[in-house]
Amino acid sequence: MPTVTLHDKVFEPFIDEQKIKDAISALASQINTDYKDKNPLFLGILNGSFIFAADLFRQITGAAEISFLKLASYQGTTTTGQITELIGLNETLHDRHVIIVEDIVDTGITLEKIIHILQQKSPSSIAVATLLFKPEAYQKAYPIKYAGIRTGNDFLVGYGLDYDGLGRNLKEIYKLKA
Repeated sequence: MPTVTLHDKVFEPFIDEQKIKDAISALASQINTDYKDKNPLFLGILNGSFIFAADLFRQITGAAEISFLKLASYQGTTTTGQITELIGLNETLHDRHVIIVEDIVDTGITLEKIIHILQQKSPSSIAVATLLFKPEAYQKAYPIKYAGIRTGNDFLVGYGLDYDGLGRNLKEIYKLKA
């Protein structure tokens, strides 16, 4: 995999397509076991999770539904710390099992806001499924039940992750070149 240039930054190969597929299959297998006969609602967080959410959801074997919520906290390569709700949730969550689907969990700032919004709707349970998890950057206490790949604190693009709008369409994941 060659490097890629997005805007003014160069990114080098980090996680190949097969490792991503393997991680998703492992997550789907565990979710299928844990939610057998429960009809969970998968809640994909846009924009970044759309590719991961689709690939994960296609491997769910039992009854399940999917919806999307859009929030924003990034500008460039850093979090702003401010969450803006852009698209609200319309489904009834009362007594539902909800699985939040994130492309990446780093600081947990966005995740904390999402969980707060969802808890107000009285779901039976809330779990988090993320393709990428940065445990060193994570600042919150909510458990990350389903983490596909644990990474360091690099800035990543590809497979749904972007740098100012570019790079989401890459099949692999790249990290910012030092």
